[in-house]
Amino acid sequence: MAGKRILILSTSHDKLLSGEPTGLWAEELIAAYNVFIKAGAHVDVVTLKGGPIPIDAGSLAEGFVTPEVKTFFETEHLKHIVENSKPIHEFKDAAQSYDAIYIPGGHGVVFDLPSDKRSIDLVESFWAANKIVSSVCHGPAALTAVKQPNGDPIVKGRRVAGFTNSEEEAVGKTKKVPFLLEDKLVELGGKHEKVADWQPFAIRDGQLITGQNPASSVKVADLVVEAIGA
Repeated sequence: MAGKRILILSTSHDKLLSGEPTGLWAEELIAAYNVFIKAGAHVDVVTLKGGPIPIDAGSLAEGFVTPEVKTFFETEHLKHIVENSKPIHEFKDAAQSYDAIYIPGGHGVVFDLPSDKRSIDLVESFWAANKIVSSVCHGPAALTAVKQPNGDPIVKGRRVAGFTNSEEEAVGKTKKVPFLLEDKLVELGGKHEKVADWQPFAIRDGQLITGQNPASSVKVADLVVEAIGA
């Protein structure tokens, strides 16, 4: 897959409605990043603000942190990637030279990316260029205001997955986020699909690739690699 380029767009937001800290769920960026790099792709990581990505401490806690995530943060040149994300304004024309965009989750995504014009414009440009648009867990929240050239939501009429209402209930955050992702995807006309809580699940519908939860990160990344011609 030499020559293929993938842009990872992460949250910069670090607080829930309750004021509790949040951010990126580390596994969702790191597991996918490793899949992309192993496949030979060039990968850039961007956020709205640039600089350090806020990491949800829960994703680094015992019982949740994966060996892959531990290794990433113990490896200086890899750790540097999440401590020095690039600002989105430098990538407004990225759809011309990248093959896919991937949006990892973490509750932070639900707060900043859905309503930020720079994020919306960037994802819409990938869609209009017939490039792969992919996301996992809360990542599809970033797609909720993204429209096709005809004005319809990009999820309308398409099979889509994302963090489910029952998973949100299980982590006790249904009242700490501005909307429930499953409800929003259905409201926009998405054909929402899911499996049992915390089980890996990812689907591709044309340009759109989505996954349900952190455990789905590798499945989403594998579908991206397949879609862009590994």
